Parts: sequence; C-alpha cells; structure tokens
Amino acid sequence: MSKFYYNEEQESYDAIVVGTGISGGWAAKELCEAGLKTLVLERGRMVKHIDDYETANMDPWDFPNAGEPTKEIIAQQPKQHRTGYTTNQASNMWFVNDLKHPYNETKRFDWMRGYHLGGRSLQWGRQSYRLSDIDFEANKKEGIAVDWPVRYKDIAPWYDKVETFIGVSGENLGLDQLPDGQFLPMMDLNCVEQVFREKVAENFDGRVVTAGRVAHLTGTKQFDGRSKCQFRNRCIRGCPFGAYFSSLSSTLPAAEATGNMTLRPDSIVHEVMYDPKTKKATGVKVIDANTKENFEFKAKVIFLCASAIASTSILMQSKSETFPNGMGNESDQLGRNIMDHQLKVGASGKFDGFDDKYYKGRKPNGIYIPRFRNLGGDTDREYKRGFGYQGGASRGNWEESIAELSHGKELKNAVIKPGGWTFGMMGFGEVLPYENNRFTLDYDKLDDWGLPTVTFDAELQENELKMRKDILESAVDMLEKAGLRDVKGYDEESALGLGIHEMGTARMGRDRKTSVLNGNNQLHDVRNVYVTDGSFMTSASCVNPSLTYMAFTARAANHAVNELKKGNI
Repeated sequence: MSKFYYNEEQESYDAIVVGTGISGGWAAKELCEAGLKTLVLERGRMVKHIDDYETANMDPWDFPNAGEPTKEIIAQQPKQHRTGYTTNQASNMWFVNDLKHPYNETKRFDWMRGYHLGGRSLQWGRQSYRLSDIDFEANKKEGIAVDWPVRYKDIAPWYDKVETFIGVSGENLGLDQLPDGQFLPMMDLNCVEQVFREKVAENFDGRVVTAGRVAHLTGTKQFDGRSKCQFRNRCIRGCPFGAYFSSLSSTLPAAEATGNMTLRPDSIVHEVMYDPKTKKATGVKVIDANTKENFEFKAKVIFLCASAIASTSILMQSKSETFPNGMGNESDQLGRNIMDHQLKVGASGKFDGFDDKYYKGRKPNGIYIPRFRNLGGDTDREYKRGFGYQGGASRGNWEESIAELSHGKELKNAVIKPGGWTFGMMGFGEVLPYENNRFTLDYDKLDDWGLPTVTFDAELQENELKMRKDILESAVDMLEKAGLRDVKGYDEESALGLGIHEMGTARMGRDRKTSVLNGNNQLHDVRNVYVTDGSFMTSASCVNPSLTYMAFTARAANHAVNELKKGNI
C-alpha cells in the first residue's frame, strides 16, 4: 500500500493526517479524493490487509493452551490483562506492550491501544448507531457542561454518506432516540432472541428489541474489494474477507487509489508547529519509532485523528508563547471531561424449550435494546440520561456435561448434543462529562522516545452509579417477564476505559472560553487544525460512537477542502 518517505525531513503536503484508525482512514479518503496531496502518519507498524492477519484461520487447537494467555503475555500486559480483553493468543498481537508504552493511574483507567496501521478499526466491536437530537440537546436542556454546537440535521447527511460507504446491517425502527439509517439487510435473530423480542414488546410499552446495527456486509450489494460476512465470528483477528469495515480494507485503499496519499508508519507525532504571524499551524514534528530520528513535515491543513488521548496529548505538547498551556487550550479544557461508556452490569438466564433448534455459523452480532429512559416525559428517575443493552442467546455444548459424565454411552451422547439455551444482556450506560475526570502529562516519567506519559484521574460518579442499579434491575425484569429461569443480575467492578470509547478531551462548543473546538471540528484559535476522533465529543450518548466519529470526520474534511479553496485557512 502506497509509497514511503523516510528521509525527506522538510517534505511539504497539502494535508497531514495523524492516525489511521476509524477517523484517520476517513480523513485520508476524503482529503485525497478531493485532490489534496496528503501525508498519512501512523505511530505503529505497517500491517497489510489479509497478509498480516496471522491468526484469522486458526482453530482453538492450533494455539498452545487453546489460546489462553501465557505468563509472558500477562507479564507484558499487566494493566490490559485485568480487562480480560486483550491477552488471548488469537488477538494479542493487536494490543500494545504495557511495559514499552506505560501510563499512570491516580484512579484505575483501562486504556487499550493498538499501535499499527488501521489502529483499533481492526478490533472494534462494529456496533454502529447514530446520535439523535435527544443527545445533541441534552447538555443545554439539563445545564450539563456546554452545549453541542451542532444538531442532528447538521450531521444526518454525513451519517448517510458513511453508512452507504462502509455498509451497516440493521433495521429501521422509527425511534426518535435512535435515528434510522441507510442499512443493508439485518442479521437474523435466532429463535430464542425472536421470542425475547416478542415478549418484551408484549410486556413493556415502548421498548424495542432489534438486531445490533453492525458494520458487516450482508445482502447482495457489492463493495469494492470486500465480501459479505461469513459468520465466522473471528473479527478481532482481522477479517480477510473485508466483511466488516476497517480502514485497512476500505478507506485507506480508497485514499491510495487516488494517487494522492503518502503513507508513513512508525512515525510518532508529538507536536503541531505554529506560526504566530499567520496564526496557523505549519506542520508536525515526528519521531521515527525505530530509529528515534526527528523529522518535520509541513502542510496547509492538519487532521488529528490519533484517538482521544493521543490527539489531545499532541495538542498539550504543542506549547509556544502563544499557547503556553498547549495549542488551543485557552479554555483549560484539554484533557478534561473524559467520557466512556459504563459496562459490566446486566443479567442472564436460562431458556427452556427449542431443544430441536440450532443456528448455522457463528453470528458476530446479537440483540440491541435502544434507550428507553429519560426520553422527555419520563422524569421520575434519580439520574440523568440513559442506557441501552447489547446481548444475545446461544446454546451451550458438551462441556456442560463433562463434570457429571466421565465415561460410557452417556458421555458419548452428551459430546455430540448441544446444551441448553442461555440468554445474556449487558447495559451500555452514558457517562456525563465532568471537568474533574481528566488526564494530565507527566514530564518526570518519560517513555522510550523521551515523551511525557499520561496520568489518568477519572472515575464513575454518583449519576452513573445510580444508573447502574436501574440497568441491573431492568435487565432482570425483562428476562423474567420473557419467561427465563435462573435469572441472575450482576454488577461487576468497572472502571472508565473498559468500553474502549475514550471521548471528550478536546470538546467542541460554541465558546472558545469553555471549549477547544468549534462546530466544524477546528481549533477555535488555529483554524487549519481539525480534531475528529473521540476528542471532540461534547457528551457521550449511550451508543457506540465510532459511526459518529466517521460522520464528523467526513464533514470536517469537506469543510477543510472548501476553506482551502477560499483561502480561509
């Protein structure tokens, strides 16, 4: 993919994009397709679509210890391992070594990072939902933080554009809190999920069960270089079919096809350069990850898409006489208002019947229950905002019987028969933006490249803890009324970061005194710098945010191109 320049320190471009994940891929695609010569910088290693998905076709028996993490892996990822998410041998290669990439915690924060081409677009959950005006208006109505400088009508056309390009399977529902979209055919619910959908509709007015809206190709529509989902559920390993959206299989190839992209991996951006005479950024400073050489690259416009923590860290380090506290930080909001989605609270139970029913393949998706709390008229809750649920039904297998059956005919029969049906659901709850939920840079603890490390000081607060109680109780209530038995609720220890949806650290707003970015994702004070990853989020909603990042990125790139043509930036 593309050509590489390693030694031309003063190379100049029309645009620079920092990061190659969900947002960076879209910025690269849109800027290149608009004719801008664009340098795309990735701090991590090169990864080639298909060729470098090393474990994509491996079975459990192909891994030592059935893929369970080794002592060596756990020793290299002591913080990430506590999440239970990153250390399986099938996908561990996508997550950084904690010892080589340290960070600090005043309060626990689960920071899961992938430093490679494509970023976390290779291992994301693919759940793709639109924010609504209920989300965009909530801060203003409730007097929380600052008002979003946009509304749904401003973003709706860009949601359309993104969904049409990446391919999202789902079902239009006509709900105000979850706007409809441009969908491919919905993934079918299995028989128990369908019964649960019907029971919830019968017992709970206004609650809806649907399939998750996921960025997986279904149906017959053709997408360049991509095939439809094969229902292998090995997505986190990298999809050789390109069935789920990643920048590696979709937006970066589109950018490359223009001939306008120059791609440079192993390039750690740590500062945006600034000219006080023109009041514009002039380029970025880069450290080569392998040689530790220093480079400077210049451009007319810069897009920071490195992730909420990384992009904001770059701005914090971009100090000058004009910006002694970091570029664009007059408001002192850089690093503040960290948001994520709270997880690990919900319920599960067992479903009798359907012993003669099974399903084909391993569906990489389950059910979704859109938010039903505090939608306008419902004001009797002790907390603000709301939550949705993700979950699903499946059958157990022979492993359930081994403890009781150790030999003979009964064992042989048990091994070839699937077990009973179970159903589980977990809440995704909104976290409010709090100024005291923040990160700072520690210049006394430097990394291997001489850069300051991040210190997190953020936690769930009273509003979130009250919401968790309702998430648990509502899950138990729905499962019981749907006829499940042995229903058990759970509320496990959960820290920010676990949702892998870091947001808000350079929020957009209407006033430079209380926000970092304007409604076009530009720094208020440096109009040729755009930030379009999770940094810009003014509130979190309760839905997965990646689709929103992509829509805002496409919109910001269009704005930047027009502003360049007008000579405004």
